[in-house]
Amino acid sequence: MAVSQQQASSRDRRTGFVLGVALWLFTLATLWLFGANLHKMPPPASDFAPQIDAILWVILGISVIGFVGLHLYLGWVALSRPAEVRAIYLPADRPKEWLWVLVPIGLLLVADLTFDHMSNKVWGAFFGKPPANAFEVEVTGQQFAWHVRYPGADGRFGRTNPRLISDENPIGLDLSDPAARDDILLINVMHVPEGRPVMIYLRSRDVLHSFFLPPMRIKMDCVPGYTTRMWFTPQRKGNYEIACAELCGMGHYNMKGLLVVEDEQAVQNWLAQQTPFSKRGQ
Repeated sequence: MAVSQQQASSRDRRTGFVLGVALWLFTLATLWLFGANLHKMPPPASDFAPQIDAILWVILGISVIGFVGLHLYLGWVALSRPAEVRAIYLPADRPKEWLWVLVPIGLLLVADLTFDHMSNKVWGAFFGKPPANAFEVEVTGQQFAWHVRYPGADGRFGRTNPRLISDENPIGLDLSDPAARDDILLINVMHVPEGRPVMIYLRSRDVLHSFFLPPMRIKMDCVPGYTTRMWFTPQRKGNYEIACAELCGMGHYNMKGLLVVEDEQAVQNWLAQQTPFSKRGQ
């Protein structure tokens, strides 16, 4: 019997050692993978991006501290637990039980209030009234493309009517409205000026889509029968992908467009070269 107990103790020590080392190695490997992939995040390219990045770093920091601390503690317990100690029954202890409940709740509450304080400033501006000189664009999502409309020389979007939607008129533009006759309608390409606020009105022709600009750190749903909006100020020239962040069908993976950020004059010159929708085919 003594031999078997000694063998069991030796086996428990080996098991605890392997488990503790495995937990610590897993923690180190996870941290390495996390650090090795940080560079894959696209550089911020809008005025909101640095503030949103700061929120993300707070969330990641809290998560990393919790993850590493918990796994280091579990590894230490596995390595330091005496092999002779067996599981025992512990009677109810209300003060300790409440401590295990209230301490995590308190920590989560502090983290949540910190997150809310930082995010309210960003979302308050993002969902608030945009600057008066905003450059306006309308985007309509459709399986599986983005229809981009500019208001034309008059600066006003023309009326649309869902009964007029067809393959030739994908958003139902009503050409009986004088304001619609100079509207420019494109597909999967959008040019916006650097350094000027851009207001994007978002609609959907069929199902729920989500207009996503990763370098700008902004995203907004396109809801059928409803117009949503978002605004931002591009701060970096370049070509960026427009993605759909909502699973919208079999071709969801291919629903993407091109956002071009350039000088204001370059945008105006590009718009002057586009043919209004009403004059197509003439």
